[in-house]
Amino acid sequence: MPQYTPPVRDTRFVLEQVVGLDRYSNLPGFDAASPDVVDAVLEEGGKFVAEVLFPLNLSGDQQGCTRHEDGSVTTPDGFKEAYKQYVESGWATLGNQPEYGGQGMPHVVSTAFQEYMISSNMAFAMYPGLTHGAIAALVAKGSDAQKAMYVPKMVSGEWGGTMNLTEPQCGTDLGLIRTKAEPQADGSYAITGTKIFISSGEHDLTENIIHLVLAKTPGAPDSSKGISLFVVPKFLVNEDGSLGDRNGVTCGSIEHKMGIHANSTCVMNYDSATGWLVGEEMKGLAAMFIMMNAARLGVGLQGLGVAEVAYQNAVQYAQDRRQGRALTGPKEPQEKADSLFVHPDVRRMLMEGKAMTEGLRALILWTALQGDLEHNAATEEERQLAGDMISLLTPVIKGYGTDKGYEIATNAQQVYGGHGYIAEWGMEQYVRDARIAMIYEGTNGVQAMDLVGRKLAQNGGRGIQAFFKLVADEVAAAKSDPATAAFAEALEKANGQLQAATMWFMANGMKNPENVGAGAVSYMHLMGIVAVGAMWLRMAVAATKLKAAGEGEAAFLDAKLITARFYAERILPDAGALRRKIEGGAESLMALPPEMFMAA
Repeated sequence: MPQYTPPVRDTRFVLEQVVGLDRYSNLPGFDAASPDVVDAVLEEGGKFVAEVLFPLNLSGDQQGCTRHEDGSVTTPDGFKEAYKQYVESGWATLGNQPEYGGQGMPHVVSTAFQEYMISSNMAFAMYPGLTHGAIAALVAKGSDAQKAMYVPKMVSGEWGGTMNLTEPQCGTDLGLIRTKAEPQADGSYAITGTKIFISSGEHDLTENIIHLVLAKTPGAPDSSKGISLFVVPKFLVNEDGSLGDRNGVTCGSIEHKMGIHANSTCVMNYDSATGWLVGEEMKGLAAMFIMMNAARLGVGLQGLGVAEVAYQNAVQYAQDRRQGRALTGPKEPQEKADSLFVHPDVRRMLMEGKAMTEGLRALILWTALQGDLEHNAATEEERQLAGDMISLLTPVIKGYGTDKGYEIATNAQQVYGGHGYIAEWGMEQYVRDARIAMIYEGTNGVQAMDLVGRKLAQNGGRGIQAFFKLVADEVAAAKSDPATAAFAEALEKANGQLQAATMWFMANGMKNPENVGAGAVSYMHLMGIVAVGAMWLRMAVAATKLKAAGEGEAAFLDAKLITARFYAERILPDAGALRRKIEGGAESLMALPPEMFMAA
């Protein structure tokens, strides 16, 4: 049976040494995040997910959700009771605004808790996770009446939220949607159409579900410019806030899918359902992008969360399982075999898992901080820089983070050998669950194209130039200390590869846009390596200083320094190969005619 221990110590190290949370105590929203309060969130949040959510993960996967004849859906045994505990304990309100009943904790702190939720039970975490995104969209674009009617009960966790984009004939190309919104005399709209792949579309955890739906009004352009956003509640809401009649929206079926079985991924049928316009007509895609960007960071966090729990179990298995002897001779001659830990290839997989999970945790929490600073930093310059960083890094965290998360999960399964393929050990579930994160909220190829096609050129390249400067400044400071100089020099080389690849795109992308498309994923991975490397440099610098001062646990700090060295020697060099792939261009990739792909 799998196990999970929330990485509270490592999270605390990142918040203190990489994020530097205490430096922002004077800013709005950070006053509630005192060290004692943050420690309580991490400790008690970790305890809650380990004791309440994690025990339901395997059984929830095996049982799945059930759709009934009336279109209602029940979640696996124990989920409804666990969700009630989640709400009553106040975890739903953690990072939400006080004016709507939230606790007002910084996003960086609530993100740390969300990682623990995902590791313990990814399918469960998706129910409230999507609600947070719907809240963000309504707060940004909804009318005062809509915010007053829906947001407080979504913040409390009494009501859930979803986003409805995809249709059977279209996914990423949302200009192809067919769902219609017919205006009614009372100012509402009649929404008719079918949406697919709707996570948490119908369930029994909340008394109401607030759907955010993309649709087209009569006469709207037959493209993405004609899309509007509508709020469509499962139950209509009376003026006094009580629930009224059931709306014309039903779950037609639950998708039969590879993983996340305990989350109800639904086909949603809208039959003249009553909805209300959110924001301006034909400006719906921009409004929905608020929710989508929040979801993309959340999906990147899923990559980390599943990787962490898979990695933890692989470490434990490698310690317990005996097989063969070390290449240099028996390490435990009194035993019939050594543990798996003596084998270099097992070590390779585990060290990659350790380096990437700890590095991605630092990158995601640092980026979550930028989301806080974008709204609350003291100066316009700081707010602009934070906004540039979160915009630039969102596709990297979603794409690179989930690619690596899946890789770590499959490597963890590999450590188990044959037992990794057997359901009772739990590892094959983590592989299945991790796989979806590379697909939804825009496939990782789409994320890469967003990065190279939009984000690099945004505001005249201001964001990428700021990123280069941030890394260069960190490198320059670290090179003066012999203890961190080697890592700084390795990161400097990788950052140089990223800069060269960026310049190559500028020189070759205009004359042939397919050069950009052909190198996009490699560029996203190259930026991911450098971004995670910057976080590892910060961790190495912090560990070095703490050791010199005689502070902190020596073994923990030594592990940080050894893992940083591993990252410098075994992961940063990949930057050069990725640059060469990018500079290979599109010619060989695009030359073969479609009919020649089949050799038969």
